[in-house]
Amino acid sequence: MNSLVSDLPEHIVIIMDGNGRWAQQRSLPRSSGHQAGVKATRKIVEHCARLGVGALTVYAFSSENWRRPEKEVSFLMELFLRALKNEIDKLHKNNIVVNFIGEVQSFPENLQQQIATAQAKTAGNTGMKLNIAVNYGGRRELVVAMKSIAAEVESGAITVDQIDDELITQHSWLSDGIEPDLFIRTGGDQRLSNFLLWHLAYTELVFTKTLWPDFGGDELDQAITSFAQRQRRFGQTGEQVLQQEDDV
Repeated sequence: MNSLVSDLPEHIVIIMDGNGRWAQQRSLPRSSGHQAGVKATRKIVEHCARLGVGALTVYAFSSENWRRPEKEVSFLMELFLRALKNEIDKLHKNNIVVNFIGEVQSFPENLQQQIATAQAKTAGNTGMKLNIAVNYGGRRELVVAMKSIAAEVESGAITVDQIDDELITQHSWLSDGIEPDLFIRTGGDQRLSNFLLWHLAYTELVFTKTLWPDFGGDELDQAITSFAQRQRRFGQTGEQVLQQEDDV
């Protein structure tokens, strides 16, 4: 992988799909799949940090996941809380910034407190930024952003003519300015599932049939290799991109 450092995506986003099917294939309860998924997440975070990735955003719990069986949702809340308590010191020690995006106010109070603690503890770190999307929905993110911008227009703080791409991004939950370079979805499905709809406009997409608990460093390296072999044109012709590369 060292040969790909120059082509390393600055920001990787992942839909971590397949925990339930992984457990089902092994005649295990779905809870076992989610526990295995936490272990896979830990490995990928460590691998991204070693490679020098600037930001990693993972889809941990969507706004639609509340529709799952109550028992499973309750287990996920407990698992989130336990994982945060167990992992935050290690993340902090490794200089990782932890940030949560989504409507966390809908979570139980003890989980909200742990989320706030994790963010505050790592806020001063300077290493990789780990964004964890919880109770997140891409359409909801845009609605919240539009309402916030509309309120500024109504108050006279800004004019309609000042609304542009940058302003919308600033009002989004993922407002750090680092556009996603590489999107990965595990588990075989080929859709965005309401994830980062505003931010993925020019992101390179990789879909893999590998279930999330089986997704490790080798699989991530393969996705990065695919990314490095693509020509990102951003509306230009391939010839223009090659000319720009020659001019550097």
